[in-house]
Amino acid sequence: MAAVGTQDRPRHGAAQDDRRLPRPAVRPVPERARRELTRFLKFSVVGAIGAVVDFGTFNLLSTVLGLWSIAASVLSFSAAISSNYLWNRLWVYPDSRGKPIARQALQFVLVNVVGLLIRTPVFAVSEEPLTRVASGILPRLQTLSGPLAALAARTPPAVAGSNLALALAVVIVLFWNFGANRLWTYSDVR
Repeated sequence: MAAVGTQDRPRHGAAQDDRRLPRPAVRPVPERARRELTRFLKFSVVGAIGAVVDFGTFNLLSTVLGLWSIAASVLSFSAAISSNYLWNRLWVYPDSRGKPIARQALQFVLVNVVGLLIRTPVFAVSEEPLTRVASGILPRLQTLSGPLAALAARTPPAVAGSNLALALAVVIVLFWNFGANRLWTYSDVR
């Protein structure tokens, strides 16, 4: 039996035994990786705000005003990148003041133009097939109860298909925009 107060003290040779214990499989995340993950998450939040601007503008232009869906997609993208640039400069990369604002804005726009060149064919190619998918899914959703059924009943398949195509294109372009902007537009941020 151990004496009172000695049970927490290592025994002779215990230090050697401790070396045989397995090391934790998870290592701490390096500070730089943690900063980049935080930036990516903030960039994604800004992207979500941009998506609200994008989808809202798109639906206003295409559904309410009857503009051709591809033209509406280009215009809504332009509105979203304006919002995204402002939020990225103010919140995601507040320490990105090493470059003149005009140069940085031009770089941001150029990266996003390439994003638009990726997005537009993805949208154009996927809109009709996703409209067909929506035509099959919407009637099934209407058999449910609640707000989803009500939304499905009020949404034409063409509108649902256009929004699904836009969502697909937005997700694909998210990764291009983050990587290119991080490496070029905001390259002065450490």
